[in-house]
Amino acid sequence: MKRSDIIVLGVIILILLPFFIFPSVLNAYEDLNAAHAYILSFIKFAILATFGESLGLRLRTGVYNKKGFGLLPRALVWGFLGIIIKIAFVIFGEGAPVMLKTFGVHFPMSNPADVLKQSGFSALKLMAAFTVGTSLNLLFAPVFMAFHKITDMHIMKTGGTLKGFFTPIPVGRYIQDGDWLTFWNFVVKKTIPLFWIPAQTLNFMLPEGYRILVAAAYGVILGVLLSLASMMQMKRL
Repeated sequence: MKRSDIIVLGVIILILLPFFIFPSVLNAYEDLNAAHAYILSFIKFAILATFGESLGLRLRTGVYNKKGFGLLPRALVWGFLGIIIKIAFVIFGEGAPVMLKTFGVHFPMSNPADVLKQSGFSALKLMAAFTVGTSLNLLFAPVFMAFHKITDMHIMKTGGTLKGFFTPIPVGRYIQDGDWLTFWNFVVKKTIPLFWIPAQTLNFMLPEGYRILVAAAYGVILGVLLSLASMMQMKRL
C-alpha cells in the first residue's frame, strides 16, 4: 500500500466516522437531504463518483490524479449527472409501480409507489423495486452512460482543464472516434444486467432518503468498471 493510499483511507475514515459516532450529524444530513435534495445530489455525486474515477485511475496507473485527468471538470459533470439521476429516480420511482398496476398487479394503497416507502420486506415491494431498477437501467442508463463517455472524451481531448472543458463539445466527432464497441459489449451488455439492475433493485428497497447517497456510492464502483472498460479499450488498440 502506497502512502497516497493510506492518506485516502484516512480521509475516508475521518469523513464517515462522525456519522457513526454522533447521531446529530446523521440527523443533520437527513434534514438537509429532505430540504435540498437536488443540491445534495450534486454534492454527493461530485465527490463520490469522481472519487470512483480517481480510484479507477489508481488501478490503471498507480496514482489518483495526474495532469490531464481533469479532476474538477469530472466533478462538475458528475454533479450535473447527480441532479439528472435524482430526477430519473423521481420519474421511475413513481412511474414504474404505476406501470405494474396497469398490467393488473394489485396494490393495497392508492399510490402504487408508496409500497417502496414501507418498512421491511414483501414480495410486492421487491417486484416494484425490480421494475424500477429494470426500467431505469434499460431506458435511462444507456443515455446517461453515453453522455458520460462523450464528456469524458472531451475532458481528455482538452487537457483536463476547466477552460478547455467549457469549449463547444464536438459530439459528432466523438461518436465517430470513440470505442463504442467496448461501450456496448461491456458497459451496456454486461454491467447493466449483471450489476446495475440488481444494485438499483436493492437500492429501491432502502428508505427513500438514502437512495441517492447509495447511488452516488455506486459511483465508486462505476469508476472501477469504467477503468476496466478503458483497459479493455487499450487492449483493442
